[in-house]
Amino acid sequence: MRSYLLLVLLCVSILSCAQDKTPIAGETEFQKEINSDYKDATTSPLKDKDRKNFKGLDFFKFDSTFVVKTNLKRTLDSKWFKMQTTTSRVSDERVYGVLTFKLKGKDYKLNVYQGKASMKTEGYEDYLFLPFLDNTNGEHSYGGGRYIDLRIPEGDTIEIDFNKAYNPYCAYNEKYSCPIVPRENYLDLEVKAGVKTFKKH
Repeated sequence: MRSYLLLVLLCVSILSCAQDKTPIAGETEFQKEINSDYKDATTSPLKDKDRKNFKGLDFFKFDSTFVVKTNLKRTLDSKWFKMQTTTSRVSDERVYGVLTFKLKGKDYKLNVYQGKASMKTEGYEDYLFLPFLDNTNGEHSYGGGRYIDLRIPEGDTIEIDFNKAYNPYCAYNEKYSCPIVPRENYLDLEVKAGVKTFKKH
């Protein structure tokens, strides 16, 4: 009888523990992944006070019209330059290429960048950095623009999924040094996709 009671208590305790563990919020894999990283103290850019009650970031609703195929025109002879950041640090970057695409019936182009540091970092040798500004900045999304991570393709096309646009870490914590989006990477439309502005506590 005693062992049976212990078994019942154990089951109740396991169930209550399982119920206490809140599932990671998010409608897409990207949303779940970023929410998981931001909830974890070892990977989160959030301040302790903001992470304490963190339930998940705010996202625009997933919109497949913001997933676009782009044509990549490489500019491999481009010069390295010092990309300004939100601190005194500068980042050695170059324009890897120009991405041209149609979005909402109009033609757009964005520069995609390659960093010297990432080329020497294991696992990031083929990393490309796509920062951009749009007409949601300052109201629905972070005022300083957002970023998208890309990889060097084998051919001349790259898919951009604006639903994976995320805020620089300095949107959450001023201790971070974040590249400032070059003005030429401004899109004259509202990109209602990706991460929204962060409401600090």
